[in-house]
Amino acid sequence: MLKTERLSGGVTVLTFNRPDRMNTLTTALVGELLTALDSVARDRECRAVILTGAGRAFCAGLDLAGYGTPQGAEGLGDFDVSQAIQAELASAVLKLRDLPVPVIAAVNGPATGGGMALAVAADVRVAGPSAVFAVSFVKVGLSGCDMGVSWILPRLIGTGRAYELMLTGRTVDAAEAERIGLVSRIADGDVMAGALEVAGLIAGNSPWGVRMTKEVMWSQLTIGSLEAGICLENRTQALAVHTGDMQEAIAAFMEKRAPRWA
Repeated sequence: MLKTERLSGGVTVLTFNRPDRMNTLTTALVGELLTALDSVARDRECRAVILTGAGRAFCAGLDLAGYGTPQGAEGLGDFDVSQAIQAELASAVLKLRDLPVPVIAAVNGPATGGGMALAVAADVRVAGPSAVFAVSFVKVGLSGCDMGVSWILPRLIGTGRAYELMLTGRTVDAAEAERIGLVSRIADGDVMAGALEVAGLIAGNSPWGVRMTKEVMWSQLTIGSLEAGICLENRTQALAVHTGDMQEAIAAFMEKRAPRWA
């Protein structure tokens, strides 16, 4: 259900592989995603992750034919099972955020409901020409606030736009997604080529510097003041000076060669 590929340059590709079901989410698929993210977090050679979908969809949300029962929730009542499903889905969003390497969502088609939640939980989004986005939850009788979307989306595109998309559940095409800042670029034809280009640029930088950039940027979204944010930056930069990566970058520049990161 989840295909994992390790490419050259330290790039790991995770592909939702249920093309006949538009890569809709089940407890089995989410479980495989959680396991894969744990594995990536332990992989010291990984420099970036690309998350995408097989076939014509990125991920069209939960499988309406049946999500299944998360492990450990067997035999519980309906409400407790619902809570377990919510916790399992939310844990995927948190793992994407907490992963020590950046995640690039290569959105090759529909990213709706839970699929959109996973896309916005990535650090970078690259859209293919056929990509479409919709929060969707409100369309099926649920709250539009699910899987962290009500926290992340306003920070990506602003509160006004986020509220409108969450309350209407309407579909956003690739061009609008780029215009409002939901995606950073639209790839020309092959979305994986665009995502690999971004991954290559990231992988060429200091692994420690990239990790700290991701960690500090996410932390800044919850810090209450500019002063506190600058204090965090100052300490991180002071640490970075002593990793040896800056000295290696300077030496590589002077010697006209690529850096050799430890």
